[in-house]
Amino acid sequence: MTLTTGLIGLAALVVLGLAGQWWWATRRAERAARLTAAGADAADTQPMDRLEPTLLDSRLGDMATPDTLCPPLGEAARAAVVRRSVRIDPLVDAVVTLTPEQPVSGDLLRQITTQFRRAGTKPVHLEAHAPEAAEWELPQAGRRYDEVQIAVQLVNRHGPLNEIEYSEFIQAVQGLVEQFNARLDAPDMLDEVARGRELDSFCSQHDIQLTALLRSNSVSWAVSFVLQSAARHGFVATPMPGRLVLPGAQATDPPILTLSYDAQVALAEEPGQTALRELVLSLDVPQTPEGAEPFATWQLIARRLADDLDAVLVDDLGHPITLHAFSAIGAELERHYRTLAEHELAAGSAAARRIFS
Repeated sequence: MTLTTGLIGLAALVVLGLAGQWWWATRRAERAARLTAAGADAADTQPMDRLEPTLLDSRLGDMATPDTLCPPLGEAARAAVVRRSVRIDPLVDAVVTLTPEQPVSGDLLRQITTQFRRAGTKPVHLEAHAPEAAEWELPQAGRRYDEVQIAVQLVNRHGPLNEIEYSEFIQAVQGLVEQFNARLDAPDMLDEVARGRELDSFCSQHDIQLTALLRSNSVSWAVSFVLQSAARHGFVATPMPGRLVLPGAQATDPPILTLSYDAQVALAEEPGQTALRELVLSLDVPQTPEGAEPFATWQLIARRLADDLDAVLVDDLGHPITLHAFSAIGAELERHYRTLAEHELAAGSAAARRIFS
């Protein structure tokens, strides 16, 4: 490649970069102008003696009651209506709204939902609003929808939403905008990425997974003996080799506890001829409500399994877990439970289960 050709290519890249920067800046400016105009219109129509305005859902008609009103919440005050969602949560999601020129069929939206599941490592969710409905819902066959909201999760155990994932998300959404000839209302990428990092910082401090190791005091255990002992305490096998779980109260709940052992032993051609000397009993704290007393269950089953198997309970550093240690862990857990609840991420809640996964 000649020097002239290289310089031409470099110049083209610079021009494309400047064009992209101009497009993004223009989009932000237009969005800011729309928000300013909306705020000015709201101010013009608000009586002067009202100090705390509320937002009215026009679909509810003229006979509105206090229950149909909702106060503005910071930037969320720009939303004309606050509707309850099925799964999408503005606390843990970056949400975009599409208003199609014509109502869209639920059948088409259901098809899109099956295809548009993730952006990078982050789950994507889609909900729709029917003209006759008061709330968002999952798309239903045979219905038509006048609004669609799509959300990408801000954080999970893979880390916070990044610029590449958000761009991938918006690119897919833009395809739907063109397909539906829809108006798009999307949050700023830098704002949402910053929110994701802030939420990830909080989650990293409260993502607690307790583990207790059961180590044999004497002879090794046969796999069949371990399975029988675990079954007596309510554990069931899973498709994953070497993993048993204590199921939650509901079929859709995540397991309360996990009991695991060497997967190589579980996959052996003759498991009866292999032996174990160590098991791991785990509690994923954010996944189960505090009211279900998962910590007490973890402690009780750990001690009972230790008695059944003639094992000693140790932590991941090999230190014995005494009654005093259990008590100290329980006191620390109470503090974390309170903090999660104060941030609307109570253990076992839908939002907590999503971001701590």
